[in-house]
Amino acid sequence: MNDQALTKTLDILKELISFETVALTSNLDLITYAEKYLSDLGAKVSLTHSPDGERANLFASFGPEINGGIVLSGHSDVVPVNANDWTTPPFQADQRNDCIFGRGSADMKGFIACVLALAPWFASLDLIKPLHIALTFDEEDGFHGAPILLKDLKEKNIQPDAVIIGEPTGLKAIAAHKGCYEYATTIKGLNGHSSEPEKAVNAVQYAARFINRLMELKMEMVSRAPENSPYQPPSTTMSVGTIEGGQARCIVAEHCKFDWEMRPIQRSDAEYVHEQLAAFTNELLLEMKTIYPEASIETEKVCEVDGLEYHAESSALSLMTELLGESEFDVVSYGTEAGLYQAAGMPAVVWGPGDIEVAHRPDEFVSISDLKDCLSVLERLGLEVLTKTH
Repeated sequence: MNDQALTKTLDILKELISFETVALTSNLDLITYAEKYLSDLGAKVSLTHSPDGERANLFASFGPEINGGIVLSGHSDVVPVNANDWTTPPFQADQRNDCIFGRGSADMKGFIACVLALAPWFASLDLIKPLHIALTFDEEDGFHGAPILLKDLKEKNIQPDAVIIGEPTGLKAIAAHKGCYEYATTIKGLNGHSSEPEKAVNAVQYAARFINRLMELKMEMVSRAPENSPYQPPSTTMSVGTIEGGQARCIVAEHCKFDWEMRPIQRSDAEYVHEQLAAFTNELLLEMKTIYPEASIETEKVCEVDGLEYHAESSALSLMTELLGESEFDVVSYGTEAGLYQAAGMPAVVWGPGDIEVAHRPDEFVSISDLKDCLSVLERLGLEVLTKTH
């Protein structure tokens, strides 16, 4: 890795941070920037879009148009910010203490900057296997972009040997992680005067009972955890993130909505939770409809992303062993797009610069030393994997 590559990485990272690609808002400026940059280098670039056309995935390829090769994948979106919590403007890269500060610097524009900085070099190589670059949208809020991209790749019969998801892992390879299931439940009841609550159907109170059942199931998950679970915490978890409902203290609430999630360590846990909640929902509805037949409880699936399962024979893990010279892999509790790639038949691993502990927080940063090491490993990928026959 030379100083020129690092300088280019820092320049690109500053550019990427300046794009305010908060999840569920447009990322088209960033995608247009990357599309032109990669197309000018001779990459074959294609875009897939969200239903409203406001967000896009990018998939770019260098090298022979054959199956195999490696995908370097990153999500283009970031989580929201409260600028008042930041030392410096969150969408303006700030270099200090040998780190780059800015929203998305670690999660995960640092990795994307490394990949784009080396793109001219990859383009110059005599590749015997393709090198693919994937940028997705809305990973941070429902994993909406990657499924659209993967559907397109399946239709085009693009089947890589391995996918590296460049999340901030401190450059440690992650072989497995929990799933990420997200939901929004809406309860509709009947309003009324709080002095005669039995004549109404209190949506907030029924929401409280639903949430209490969720927490009971969370405790049940503890006893269902495998004895050798590698995760921390070791069991499937559930959490309620937001809740809103009602109008005033003196009015029985006719509406309540809450967002919740489940992080399953095994599919059987998710199936059990759904069975239990379906039965409990029916119990609640029987009560509610005796007073108000039009009462309802509806749970919307925001996303159901399976975890990344550990497979010792995974070609993605073999790749990381070759690149890192290590055969020890970590597991994590957070979710990534790796599970989606694996479910689509593409072996995946999570590895990238930066610390997950600073992701989603004010004054997010990535160290320049991590960027240097990331560039070195990606250069090894080009020289030892994509340009020689095994």
